[in-house]
Parts: sequence; structure tokens; C-alpha cells
Amino acid sequence: MTKSVVVAAPRGYCAGVDRAVVTVEKALDLYGAPVYVRKQIVHNKHVVEDLEARGAIFVEELDEVPEGSTVVFSAHGVSPAVHAEAAERQLKTVDATCPLVTKVHNEAKRFAKDGHQILLIGHAGHEEVEGTMGEAPDRTILVEHPDDVVGVEVEDPTKVAWLSQTTLSVDETWETVTKLREKFPLLVSPPSDDICYATQNRQQAVKQIAQDADLVIVVGSRNSSNSVRLVEVALEAGAKASHRVDNAGEIDEAWLEGVEKVGVTSGASVPDDLVQGVLRLLEERGFPQATEERLTEENLTFSLPPELRKDLKARG
Repeated sequence: MTKSVVVAAPRGYCAGVDRAVVTVEKALDLYGAPVYVRKQIVHNKHVVEDLEARGAIFVEELDEVPEGSTVVFSAHGVSPAVHAEAAERQLKTVDATCPLVTKVHNEAKRFAKDGHQILLIGHAGHEEVEGTMGEAPDRTILVEHPDDVVGVEVEDPTKVAWLSQTTLSVDETWETVTKLREKFPLLVSPPSDDICYATQNRQQAVKQIAQDADLVIVVGSRNSSNSVRLVEVALEAGAKASHRVDNAGEIDEAWLEGVEKVGVTSGASVPDDLVQGVLRLLEERGFPQATEERLTEENLTFSLPPELRKDLKARG
């Protein structure tokens, strides 16, 4: 049998993740360890462990940060209440929120100010959702799945808008929006789609390699929403099997039995050396060297947070 391995592109780090990780690295260089980080800077176990080894301390809430310390806010964003608490406790803050998440926060503020009730499509408990809902908690209703639309009740059906978490399945989000629009014909959309370009590109790229794959391996951590979605998208696109792993060590040998065509990709918070580790393991198991299938080029970059840029410039 002819075996093959195809690795998807784009994959791995997006501009927002790259900016967030570099922000913590630069903050450590500039202010010295420890630098505190509220929540995981990005949803990847290996990235977090690497930064911890360099002197970052990850905390769940700000009350764990000593007064006057430096704290970085994660790429997923925080609510206004968290900013207020940081100011009250005289913490030096560096906000590494992805600019695409900040865009959603700004849309939430604008819709709430205009008197709209906001239907936020996303996953309960996800940090990004908590941050966005915090912009207008009294005006926001969370809608998790297309099936939830039937139970959504609003005060005024003529003043309703939708927003979404940036890392969702594109197809499922549009299914939810379609159902919401059927129920609320005057539903207002955000000026541009909230699902981030990187999430969309990685989903399109995995569809491309999954169609006739026996197995698709997605590298990414369990709490990474966009990585978990890639497994679902691969199966919907026709892959016979798909599994998420944090690294090559989590691959079950049984998955490879009788498999000819393997697809490999990774979520937006995954360093590429973890993908290379998976490709090396496949080669050790008798698979050929991978070929890359590229959907599109990604050239977007984001500048570092302004407070960090200012301090870097001051240091010269």
C-alpha cells in the first residue's frame, strides 16, 4: 500500500498568539522575573511551561498577584472589571489581548450603547467569552449551539445584534446565525465577521487535507477551542478518523494500523516544533516524508502592546 502524509498550511501560530507570547518574553527581559500572567497567555501547555521556566508565573485571578507587580493579560481578553481591579491594586498591566478580540469588545460596547441586546455565540466558561460578556453583562445573552436558539428570549426583537467568539467553527456559527435570523428578522450583524482569519484559514486548510484521509492528527491542547474545532471540521470534511494530541508522545499506535493517508495540522497556539515531532514519529513508523498543502499565505502581524513599546523605547 502507498502511504502518504500531508501537512496543512496555514497551521500553528497566528499573529495574535505570536504577539502574546513575544509580549511575555519581552516583559521578562525588560522588567525581570517574575512577571505574572492572568490565565494561560495562550491555550497551549508547552508554551505555558516554556514561559514558566523563564520566570513567568501564571495565576487564575489578580488577587494572587502581589501589589505593585507587573501582570500581563492573556490573548483572550479581560472584562472591564478586571482592568478596574488591576488599577485598584496598583498593578502594572501589559494587555496582550489579541486585537481581533479587542474588536469584538468594541462592537459589544457600541451595540450596548445603541440599546441593542447582544446574542453572543460562544462557549460558556471560555476566557474570551467571559471578557466580552463583561463589556455589557446586562445586555448580553450567550448562545452556545444552533439548537439553543429556540429558547432565546429578548426584550425587544427589533433591537438585537449578534457577536461571536473568535475561535469557533465557521460552519456551526453560520448555522446559529441563520437560525437566529429566522427567529429575529431584524437581527443586526457586526461590521465584519468576528471569527478570526487564522481560525477560518486553519479550518479551510484542514478541510482540504481531510477529504480522503484515513487519519487526521491535530496538534493542540485540550483547552484550545480552535484546536478542538479542527478535529470536528476534519471529521465533517470526510476524514475517517481524527484525534487531537498535545505532542507526538500522545499518538496511540493503534490509530496508525491499516492507515495509508495521514493529514497533520495544528491549532493557532501551537509552536511548529511540536508538529515536526509528529512528522518525525510518522517517518519512524514507516510513513514517507510529509508534503505540505498550502491554502493561503498569512502575512498579518500585530505590533506589541503600547505600554510595552513605550518602556522598550525608554530603555533605548
